[in-house]
Parts: sequence; C-alpha cells; structure tokens
Amino acid sequence: MIKTDIPNIAQHLKDEIQLKLDNKAKPVGSLGKLEEIALRIGMIQHSLTPKFTKPVILTVAADHHITKEGVSPCPVEITWQQVNNFLAGGGGIGLFSKVYGMDLWVADAGVDYDFPINEKLINVKIKKGSANFLYEPAMTLTECKQAINNGKEIVNKFHEQGTNIIGFGEMGIGNTTPASALMSIFCNLTIEDCVGPGSGLSYDGVSHKANVIKQAIEKHGVSSNPVENLARYGGLEIATIAGGMLQAAENKMIIITDGFITTSALLVAQAINPKVLNYAFFSHQSKEQGHIKMIEFMNGDAILDLDLRLGEGTGATLAYSILKGAVAVLTDMTSFEESKVINTSHIRISN
Repeated sequence: MIKTDIPNIAQHLKDEIQLKLDNKAKPVGSLGKLEEIALRIGMIQHSLTPKFTKPVILTVAADHHITKEGVSPCPVEITWQQVNNFLAGGGGIGLFSKVYGMDLWVADAGVDYDFPINEKLINVKIKKGSANFLYEPAMTLTECKQAINNGKEIVNKFHEQGTNIIGFGEMGIGNTTPASALMSIFCNLTIEDCVGPGSGLSYDGVSHKANVIKQAIEKHGVSSNPVENLARYGGLEIATIAGGMLQAAENKMIIITDGFITTSALLVAQAINPKVLNYAFFSHQSKEQGHIKMIEFMNGDAILDLDLRLGEGTGATLAYSILKGAVAVLTDMTSFEESKVINTSHIRISN
C-alpha cells in the first residue's frame, strides 16, 4: 500500500472564518457557493487571510494500448502531437493557463514517442503506453507504484518552490476506457453507467467499449487493494495524477480536478486515503455521462457546468478564477464597519 499522511483541515477555525464572511457588507450568504469555497480554503490553509502562491496546472500525458481494441475513434498520434502543442503554448490548456495565470507544466508519464528536451516537460516516462488490459494488466504493480511516486515527487518539487494550489489535467487518446473501468470498480456501478463516447464514439462504439471493459474485468477481476485495481486497468497518467493528488493533500495544497479522467484519479486517491477529498475542488461537470456520478459518489459539488469535454486541465484553469474570487471575498471585501453600511449580519435569509 502507498503510505500517506494527510493532515486534517482546520475545523476549529470554521466559526471564526464564517463570522468574518457574515460581517462582509452584504446579506448573509448572498454570495452562495463562493462563501462555501472561501470557508473551506481558509480551513485548508489554517488562515483567515488565505492566499494563492505560484499556481500550477500539471497536465500528465500517456498512451494506452487498449486503443488497439477500437475503443477510440482518434489516432493515437494525437497524444504526442498535442503534448508538443501544449509545450508551444497551444491547445485549450495553453490558452487558458495564460488567460487565468497558472504556470503550465506537462509530464510525460508514458507517451509512445521520444520528445526532445523542453524546459516545461517533465520526463517521468515508465514505458511507452500502458499495456492492452484486455489481455494483461495495464501496468505491473511495480510500474504502478512508480507512477504514483513520480506524481508525488513532481508535486513535492512544486511545493518546495512555493506552490500551494495545483490543478490537474491529462492527455492520452483512449484514456476514457481505463477511467470508465476504474469508475465501475470504485463506485460499484455497472459498466453501462460509466462508459460514454469519449472523443466521439457512436452508439455502437460506446457499446463495443463497454464490452471490452467487461471482458477485461472478467479476466483480471477486482481486488480489495485500490493500487492493484489501478495497476490492472489504469493508465500511467491516471496513476501519476493520483500520486500527485495524495502528495498535494499531504502538503496542505489545494487540488483542482478537471474532467472525467482526473476525477477517476481522485477516485483512486480517495480509496487510498479519504482525507484527500478535504483538499479537492471539482472544477466542473463534464459532458462525459459518468462524470457527475463520480462527483456524487465522492459527495462533491462541481463549481462549473459549461458542457466541457476537452480535458487537458481546461476546466481546472477556469475554476481557478472562481477560487481566486472566493478568496478575495474573504480577504479583501469590505466589512460593514469598514464601509459604514448598517450591519445586517443578524438577518438570516430563509429559503
């Protein structure tokens, strides 16, 4: 089992932070979810004046040889081509990371391509794509643990450099297939409840993908050990992200998930240590039909619902702007006393 030591958030500050929010010059609770977000960020940072430092978006890429079974309509070459695009500042994540002020890094956890050295590329390649898990485990247990530890080491380095908030993205043609398998196992749902069109499968294509996953689970079975399940079905990028999330929580960093794939990594991480959920914010509810079920399983609440299904970390960057606004409410918004407005904090709005 992967060792983790995730601290508790500061529940003892909850009432004090809430009082500060209630004394802002506004009707109590009138900023809705922004106030809930601000409250949790304050408890995560053990502070009435939280702040974000050196925000990072980490997009982890890997290939999947399960694509040989026709589970994706897209050519696998898109994975390495998009990585190059991201490194050049392109793609959705290249754009949004600039727009919203997050430092974009790309990790190669297992792309079937040899990249030239790039200052923004983190090379943690274990092998050139996870194995075709219809016939053999996607990773050996050793490979899976290495990928998890790689994610932990990457996040630790960011933390040492002053980062206290990190969003996760992914790139990997075919990766909705391992994510669906993991979702079915960890959420105890049927494959049909978990599988969607991914990057554009037809109805028949979705049915075929579901059958491939069913056959694989029948072959390899389900373990009581979450890391063993991850090794059997998961992708190298999913394992790396799961490790990164666990380490971020250990370091009391704020975690922002993206869509279906990164949320499947959080499913794994919370099965290893449920406390990771105290530090995680669900950026958005994606169009992939299983995503909302994952979020509900973890008792989460998506910040945005914009019909996104791109991945890459795009939803995480968008949600970061909301988190910044929530923190500003707590730290910078004027109070009744400062604004010389009549204090109405004693008035509770009933539904």
